[in-house]
Amino acid sequence: MLLVTILMLSGCGPPEFTYVRDRDGTTYFKVPASFAQIDASSLDLALSGNPPDSQAALQRARRVWATAFDQAEQPAIDHLFDSRAPFVYATVHKLTEEQRATVSLDRLRDFILPVTEETRTAYLTRALHTGRTPLFTGFEPISDRLVLLDNGARGVRVRFNYQIGATTQTFDHTAILDDQGATVSVMLITCRSSCFAARGAEFDEIAGSFKLLRLRG
Repeated sequence: MLLVTILMLSGCGPPEFTYVRDRDGTTYFKVPASFAQIDASSLDLALSGNPPDSQAALQRARRVWATAFDQAEQPAIDHLFDSRAPFVYATVHKLTEEQRATVSLDRLRDFILPVTEETRTAYLTRALHTGRTPLFTGFEPISDRLVLLDNGARGVRVRFNYQIGATTQTFDHTAILDDQGATVSVMLITCRSSCFAARGAEFDEIAGSFKLLRLRG
């Protein structure tokens, strides 16, 4: 089960942050207490593309943990792709042997959305061949840097815009491969570009709290 602990301020004041760990207690972060936690299982399933009752979906449920937080007045999973208020999605994947052999920094960049040129081209090509209008257009890179943690874990943090319908959505994506090469932990923070421009410092604090912890034993 998801372990969520609330840090209380001195006295009887309201909580300032919600502190979150994944079910194995190895990935943790904090979000302002004003964010509402929502069930991310349906979102994770949609991102995977697996049919709900398939064997692949059942196996994925054993390997993948996910949660989401939304600051909107009416929190909803679909705010990941159209949010006037900040939305945070976090997931931890235990990699299969095949995935361990192919993981790379570019794979970390593309873990949720198409970011690298090769993956964006493949995404648009698939949409063209199926006759579907692509949901994501007008990609704009903002920043891209490596993340190196003290325990040997490494990853990337990329920020970019996508045009989704009539709005421009900004995404701040952090993906970290643990020091054993066994798990990938991902945090995606998003809201409309005007919201992101006004609240960038707050999002930096959330992303900066995203850490890995090596457990003893």
